[in-house]
Amino acid sequence: MGEFASRLTGSSGLYESSGRRPYASVNFVTAHDGFTLHDLVSYNGKHNEANGKHNEANGEDNRDGTDDNRSWNCGVEGPTDDVGVLALRERQKHNLLATLLLSQGVPMLLAGDELGRTQGGNNNAYSQDNEIAWVNWKRAEQFADLTSFVARLTRLRRDHPVFRRPRFFQGRAVRGTNLEDIAWLTPEGHPMTDQEWSAGHAGALTVFLNGGGMPEPDRYGRRIEDDTFLLLVNPGFQERAFILPAATYGRSWATELDTREPPIGAGEAGEPIPGAHIAGDVLTLGLHCLLLLRRTE
Repeated sequence: MGEFASRLTGSSGLYESSGRRPYASVNFVTAHDGFTLHDLVSYNGKHNEANGKHNEANGEDNRDGTDDNRSWNCGVEGPTDDVGVLALRERQKHNLLATLLLSQGVPMLLAGDELGRTQGGNNNAYSQDNEIAWVNWKRAEQFADLTSFVARLTRLRRDHPVFRRPRFFQGRAVRGTNLEDIAWLTPEGHPMTDQEWSAGHAGALTVFLNGGGMPEPDRYGRRIEDDTFLLLVNPGFQERAFILPAATYGRSWATELDTREPPIGAGEAGEPIPGAHIAGDVLTLGLHCLLLLRRTE
């Protein structure tokens, strides 16, 4: 969980000591080497869909392409008609894209991941000038919810500087307030202790992102003020109850992103999803879910 927190906040342990800023961190889930995002949630190992012999179509006797793909097929290897597996795969894509686009630093999105591009499990398609490696733009129709969700994420990042801060978080109270620029909370809504960081809670946690905690002015010398957000994350295999923190963090919250139920990212890009919550509310997140709330009061 500590590793996740470090990457979400721009990997200050790697860059801050040398005077660099969050934009020194280039963040990505997938790259041109390895699986596409669709294949990352569809295969446990490298495959060539045409012959079932993994990467042999590349002409290197299956010696190419890593075996350490860090992937999960969500229960079935490769293509499937299982509705539950397909829904879980889409939710995992949304979760991975959300953590990428909401992290400090520079996001790198692999071309085609926003529309479900697949290489049929081939994880080293450099030699394939054919359908294996091409971007099939028609898949955007099949994965319309995914492309809409990416549009929401990129607009959120553009419109809210709290997701692209010029300086690293300090974990200290913002001047004139008693709230930190960032706070790490348990699912029960209280600040994490060292013991709780070690216990892990199967990775479940709430992140408070203070929009009033910008450390320097904009290019015109004006103070940067933004909305404040709560990010609720449940990557575990069991549903988890989250209690919204005390009113000192915020009295009411509106839903901005929700990967719990389809249609994921419903509504026009940039428009809040209906749903209001108040401090102390109990929200249940199923397995592998993420929820982003914006403070309204």
